Amino acid sequence: MPVDGVAVTAIGVAVIRARETEREDRLYSDPLAREFVTAAEAGFDAERWARMEALADQFYPGRTIGVRLVDERFGEAIEAGCRQIVLLGAGLDTRAYRMDLPSDVHVYEIDLPELFAFKEPVLAAAHATPTCPRHVIVADLGGDWRKTLLDSGFDPSVPTYWVDEGSLGYLNNDWNQRVVRTLTELSAPGSRFGTGRLLVDPDAPQYRDLRTFVAGDSATEPLPRPRPDDFDVERWLDELGWNTEFRSWNDMTAHLDRPSTPLDPRIGNIAAVRR
Repeated sequence: MPVDGVAVTAIGVAVIRARETEREDRLYSDPLAREFVTAAEAGFDAERWARMEALADQFYPGRTIGVRLVDERFGEAIEAGCRQIVLLGAGLDTRAYRMDLPSDVHVYEIDLPELFAFKEPVLAAAHATPTCPRHVIVADLGGDWRKTLLDSGFDPSVPTYWVDEGSLGYLNNDWNQRVVRTLTELSAPGSRFGTGRLLVDPDAPQYRDLRTFVAGDSATEPLPRPRPDDFDVERWLDELGWNTEFRSWNDMTAHLDRPSTPLDPRIGNIAAVRR
C-alpha cells in the first residue's frame, strides 16, 4: 500500500471521488472509490490519514469538477471513433468499471508497480467487473513504457484517446517531451489527447503541503517544486502533427450545477486531434 511517494496522490483523489459519490447532487458516481479509501485508511496511522483528508479538502472543489470534465471528454472521444483509451498515470481510476463504456473500447492504464499492487487486490475483493477490455500496464512514464504498452495489445493503427489528469507538466522538460513524442508516434490520425493548462503558484500553502506529504515523513527534503512553465505542450503538439483547441475552465464548467469560482481565463484544457 503506497503511504508516500507519487502513488499516494491517487489515494487522495479516491478520497475526493468517494466524497462526491456520497452527495445527493453528485457530478458522477464512483462506488469503487469508497472501496479504495476503506482499504487505504487501514494502512495509515491516524495522524497521517488526517493530513490526507485535510489535503483532499483543499483540492476537492476543483479536482472533483475535473473528474466530471474528463468523463465528458471520454464520451466525445468515443463518439468521434476512438476505440482505445490510454490513461497516463491512471492512479485508482475506475472509468472502465463505472462509465458503461462500449465493449469494443479497450482501456489501457499505465502506472507504477506499487500503485497496481494496491489497486488490483481491492478490485478483486470487490468483485469488480469492467464493462470493456481493461489492460494494466505496469510502467514508469519516465522510462520505456512504449514496449510494455505494445506488448499488451495496443494497436497504433487504431485512433486513441490519451488522457492526462496531471502527470504532464510536473517533472522536467525532457521527461514531458519524451512522453509527448512517444504518444504521438503511437497515434493514428484522428487520435485525441487532452491535458490541462494550469497557472499554479508552487509555493502556495496547499501545494507546499502536498509536496511535503508525498515526500514522506522520513524525507529530509520535500519533493522539488514543479516548474509549470518548462513545457509548452500546445507548441509541441502543433509541431508534432496535432491540431489543438484551448477550452477555458470557465466555459467548460458553465453547464454544471455546481458553484465554481471563475478562474483566470488562461486556465483550462488543451484538446488535441492528430492530423
